[in-house]
Amino acid sequence: MLTKKQLDLLDFIHTRLQKDGVPPSFDEMKVALDLRSKSGIHRLITALEERGFIRRPAHRARAMEIIRLPDSLGGAFEDVAEPPPPPNRATAPAAATIAAMELPVMGRIAAGVPIEAINQISHQVAVPASMLSAQGQHFALEVRGDSMIEAGINDGDIVVIRETSVADDGDVVVALVEGQEATLKRIYRKGTSVALEAANPAYETRRYRQDQVKVQGRLVGLIRTY
Repeated sequence: MLTKKQLDLLDFIHTRLQKDGVPPSFDEMKVALDLRSKSGIHRLITALEERGFIRRPAHRARAMEIIRLPDSLGGAFEDVAEPPPPPNRATAPAAATIAAMELPVMGRIAAGVPIEAINQISHQVAVPASMLSAQGQHFALEVRGDSMIEAGINDGDIVVIRETSVADDGDVVVALVEGQEATLKRIYRKGTSVALEAANPAYETRRYRQDQVKVQGRLVGLIRTY
């Protein structure tokens, strides 16, 4: 049997996995259960894991599996002194395994006229681990503007960026212009010049000397909230 808080947390995690395909963050769980600190969430998750309702695979950040659910989420509940043994994995329902990573959202990036360079973390966002490559660091940015709409990137989207200074022609990159302004564009090189091209005919392609543009990362994924 589960305590009310344990049951509420299990219900919340299960609902989010079904709806979004990604488990909620510890901050989201804390708010949902009206707890004051993340330590309370850690204790609840540990209790659910000990009782065989969830599993957290080792070495996979934010990965979480729902192993089983109570017969009725609206049923009675009470504290138990000793947790029951884990369920028989041979007969347990198929686990819903979702691996996710929390990435820092480094602020806003212009999909339009370049804006001031971004270097401060505004919050964290959960990103499916399958979106990330095994090598390199990743970060996320919130898109502002409509210059990349024909590439499927809309105002308000979150773009996932792998840090790199290397990009092929046609890649969508985060480009730092003259050390001061950052923008999200397709990059093309010709001779000693660099072109940053929008995916919207309303915006002109901007051209710079190679020493004026520094690639900070390449687009590897996108998250959209409806």
